[in-house]
Amino acid sequence: AVFAPLSQLGIIILDEEQEGSYKSESAPRYHARDIAKYRCSRHQAVLVLGSATPSVESMYFAKNHVYRLFQLTRRYQDRALPQVRITDMKEELRGGNGGAISRLLREKIAETIQRREQVILFLNRRGANRMVLCTQCGEAPECPRCSVKLTYHSANGRLMCHYCGFTRPLPERCPECGGPLTFVGVGIQRVQEELEECFPDTQVLRMDADSVSASHTHEQILTQFERQNIPILIGTQMVAKGLDFANVTLVGVIDADLSLFVDDFRASERTFSLLTQVVGRAGRGERKGLAVLQTYSPKNDIITCAAKQDYDSFYEQEIEQRRLRRFPPFRDLYVLHITGPQESGVLESCIRLRGGFSAWQTSPSMADAPFEVMGPAAASVVKVMNRYRYTLTLSGKDCRKLREMIGYVIAQAKGDKRNRGISITVDCNPMDSF
Repeated sequence: AVFAPLSQLGIIILDEEQEGSYKSESAPRYHARDIAKYRCSRHQAVLVLGSATPSVESMYFAKNHVYRLFQLTRRYQDRALPQVRITDMKEELRGGNGGAISRLLREKIAETIQRREQVILFLNRRGANRMVLCTQCGEAPECPRCSVKLTYHSANGRLMCHYCGFTRPLPERCPECGGPLTFVGVGIQRVQEELEECFPDTQVLRMDADSVSASHTHEQILTQFERQNIPILIGTQMVAKGLDFANVTLVGVIDADLSLFVDDFRASERTFSLLTQVVGRAGRGERKGLAVLQTYSPKNDIITCAAKQDYDSFYEQEIEQRRLRRFPPFRDLYVLHITGPQESGVLESCIRLRGGFSAWQTSPSMADAPFEVMGPAAASVVKVMNRYRYTLTLSGKDCRKLREMIGYVIAQAKGDKRNRGISITVDCNPMDSF
């Protein structure tokens, strides 16, 4: 829509402007927010960026008077924010509860069902268990095409790779030593099973990529949840934002740490935004809401700020971290993705690329566009679909001269016969880890 050919453009409104899905994942890797800014500048139009949890970059520009800041200080119809309770899952383990649902959350679910109100539970992990492990030799089945453990799906009794789609039946014993297998980590299917065991007479709806299909759309699931007053809806990120059900008075986050400790400098921002948004699904009607955050890190600043809905404290901590690490908005990051069928060939290509960039660092023509080179570094998942993946990162201020230099080095690399079979792409300020 941001490219709509309007001749008299007056305003563009970008809601949930912090969302990573506004960044294109394929070439050209544009950000819809940047396109909107450019078009509004050309047409002398107004751009409105709306969010309950603005991106750190946008808030930085607002606080430095590049943008104008308007704040809504009260909830719609002056309704109170949900009360938030944090549950320490380490204490649950010490108390003998090894399940996915804490005693507090189980108790609150029972009370909510008794009042004929509704519950939304959030866990951003598909499948039943994160992986299957042999109790004797410690082996875990891996995807033959990707460097990840296979996830167990109890609905069809199969192991699945969420990167390439490879599946295989769950073996009865360990293929390596014949030892017994155990399940590690909890997925959304396992939580559904646990709920059905705890509340056998209560209907539970699940909404994730495995339950949504062309004949069973997420709109149908949400309509059924609302019109039939289904007591419990459990889902992945699909249930975290945008839902407005007056009868939902309890929200539970099964694993609040899930996106916090990942290899991405935006992990804290993404976790705070996600938790704040999902907590906001409770108490949107006349009845007051409650949210329960289950975590193994109850004193983590991101968790406590999200529980208090305290964006300002989160921002002050996060912007200082960005300043110290010289990350956006203080610098721009150009991340080069280098992939190929042989790991040694990919690494050699990375080293040659780094040498090409290093030569430009001392060039007088780049004196007014300084930059740093970091890497090569393995991607968070180093092999996907039998292709090895490494990254090089350039840190500097986005400008035409820097872009032209990067384009020149990449063009030279693509013309080098030693890089045959190697793919090189570049992304400025990517929103997701590679």
